[in-house]
Order: sequence, then structure tokens, then C-alpha cells
Amino acid sequence: MSRTFEVSFEFFPPRTDAGREKLSATRDALMTKNPEFCSVTFGAGGSTRDRTLETVLELRDGGVDAVPHLSCISSDKQELRELLARYRELGIRRIVALRGDIPSGQGGGGELRYASELIELIRGEHGDHFELLAAAYPEMHPQARDFESDLRFFAAKMKAGASRAITQYFFDAEAYFHFVERVRALGVEAPIIPGIMPVTQFESLVRFSDVCGAGVPRWIRKQLEAYGDDQESVRAFGHELVSRLCERLIEGGAPGLHFYTLNQASPSLRILDALGR
Repeated sequence: MSRTFEVSFEFFPPRTDAGREKLSATRDALMTKNPEFCSVTFGAGGSTRDRTLETVLELRDGGVDAVPHLSCISSDKQELRELLARYRELGIRRIVALRGDIPSGQGGGGELRYASELIELIRGEHGDHFELLAAAYPEMHPQARDFESDLRFFAAKMKAGASRAITQYFFDAEAYFHFVERVRALGVEAPIIPGIMPVTQFESLVRFSDVCGAGVPRWIRKQLEAYGDDQESVRAFGHELVSRLCERLIEGGAPGLHFYTLNQASPSLRILDALGR
């Protein structure tokens, strides 16, 4: 490829000793690609708060610039202040600031309702100490009223003090380019990093995509369906599909790629190898 680009990876906090060992091996394998940072998710309603911090510290001990996700749903301001103070004390300098998913069976809650409010809180109390990354949804947030209002909400997050954004994953490069063009028109100049989901299974991809609002084009669904239980063909098709998507994004000017690894190294490594990175 003709352009150099940054890469970053997302992990989730493991629940078991075996999961921690697997993540350690995944971290070591992905570090060969010299990622700018690795982020660690934060469960619905803060359900993984302690494990998120533990995972960040373990990754950092292994030489990774580890970045915690922080969501404001179901948390009051004092809880958030205490966690932010802890992050600062530990030398963490980046945070992915999110509204977060509402826990199942709850109607929401917490003093802050939107990511823009969380970003304002962090900026108001910590100035520029933290770099703040926000979420972007090229195909619209699944709970947004409409696309135009979602664009305005995104612009509000960035103007509140986020310096970059990471998108939900997608499989249509034009959706990303259209989104970037629209938010540039709203005055957002910050880098918008495409989120990339390697495709290794059909059922789990469709199930997760339907929940999080990521579109899987019909032709992709039909091709994956046609492979049935032939997992080797599913993985080969998924690798080719996502590698071509990444090529299009980088050649089109995307500032980098952020891989949703699901704590696996091989799928992301194969794509990056194909890109010459």
C-alpha cells in the first residue's frame, strides 16, 4: 500500500485465568504490529469496572499503551470523579469516553445521559490531562431518532472536547466516507478512525451486528449463509472482504484502523499482513 497508517486494537476484560492467559498471548502477538494503543471495554452499566482497570494495568505492564473505556450510564458523578482520579493517579492519559449500553432490564439511570456530558465533566475537572476518544456511528446509532440528529449529537461530543473518534464497525466503505463528509460540514475536524471487525463466523457476526446497529449487506449475508458449516471458507471469504475494505479506507484517507479483536490475534494479524503493515 502507498500510505502508512496507525493501528490500534480493542480487547474485553477476561473473566477467567484461562482468559487472562489467552489475552496475554494475544497482546504479545499483536504488539509485533506496533499499535498506537489498545483499548479495553467497559461493561453495560459499569459491570466490568474493576476488571477493566485490572486489564488496563496488566496490558500496560506488558508494554502496551492501554486505554480504558469509560461509560456514564448508571454511574453518578461522584463515582465517575473517583474513577477518573484513580486513572490519573495511575498515569493513564487516554480514555474512550462513551454513553455506554443500558444494562438489560434497566431503564437507564445515572446523572449523565450523554457522552457529551461525560466529556464536559472530564474536561471541566481535568483540563487537557486526558486525551478523549469518542464513538462514531457511520450507519447511525441504533437508538438514534434519525440520521441527521445523530450527526448533530456526534458533533456535540467532539465540540465538548473529544480529540478523535473511533467508529462502530461497518462493511460499506462509502458509509464511512459519507459520514466523514457530513460531520466535516458540521465543523468537526478531528480524525475519525474506522473500526474494523474481522469476519470469522457467520451466526455470531449477524447476531452481534443486529444488536449494535452495524449493517451487514445482504450479499455478504447470503454468501456467508451459502458456506454453511464450512468454516474454512467463511474465514477465507471474511479475510478477503475485510482486507479489501481496509485497503479502500486507507487509500481513501482514513487516518488509521482500530480492530475489534474479540481477544483473538490471528484474524487481525492476517489482515494487517495482507495490507503490508
